[in-house]
This record gives sequence, structure tokens and C-alpha cells, in this order.
Amino acid sequence: MSEDTLASVELFSTLNKRELQVLANSCQERTYNAGTTIFSQGDSGVGLYVIKSGKVRITQALDLDRAEVELTTLGPGDVLGEMALLDDLPRSATVTALDDVTALLLPVWEFRSVLRTHPDIALRLLAVLSHRLRKAEMRPYEN
Repeated sequence: MSEDTLASVELFSTLNKRELQVLANSCQERTYNAGTTIFSQGDSGVGLYVIKSGKVRITQALDLDRAEVELTTLGPGDVLGEMALLDDLPRSATVTALDDVTALLLPVWEFRSVLRTHPDIALRLLAVLSHRLRKAEMRPYEN
């Protein structure tokens, strides 16, 4: 079942069934009660989350007095914190459960271990990331 959840994530969309199974074996299912902070802006990134059920609110403090603005609301099938898999920078936003939430957590240390033993997965992910970067770079020219 975790493979199906991961397959629905754009970042993992090019992986084959065996590669998805390898990643799925590294995932942990987590539950959060409504109102729980899943992670806070400034926290170390422990991994990527895929929301299986429930909704979360993403907020960001834009100034020193920590006044927060709501960036978006996400739900089933959405991904949180994928950059934590690739860099060691702190979280850029706070994520709070609006409902009871069930999510898959792919811890960064597990993910990096998988990449060391399965370099083909890394190559496939680089292609997806390259495509996303090209798409983002083209946006200013689309207007």
C-alpha cells in the first residue's frame, strides 16, 4: 500500500515497482491529532511526509515578531518537506494538522541510505528534479 502512496508523488513518479518497494520499506506511518504541529519553521528537516488522510495548514513567519501568514492548505496525496531529503537546511514553514492526519514519513537518513545502495533511484530522481527546475525557470517567460 505504501508503494501506491509513493507512486502518486511526482518526485517518485518515474520509479519502477521494485524501487518504490525499496523506498516504501523505509517509510513509517505517523498519525497526528487535529491541532498538532507536525513540524515548525526553523526545525531540522527529518524527512518527507506524504499525507494519506486529513488536511494540514502551512504557515510562515515573515518577520521577527513571528506574525504568521497562511501559505496553503494541503490534503491527501500532497507532499511536505521534500527538500529535507536533499539539503540540510531548516524547515521554511510550519505545518499544523487541521484534522486528524495520517502521513507516511520517509526519514532523510533512510532515504540517503537507499540512494547509496540503489544509485539508479538517485538518477531517476535527478531527472525529475531537473524537469521541475526547468519548468520553474520558464514561468517568468510564460506571461
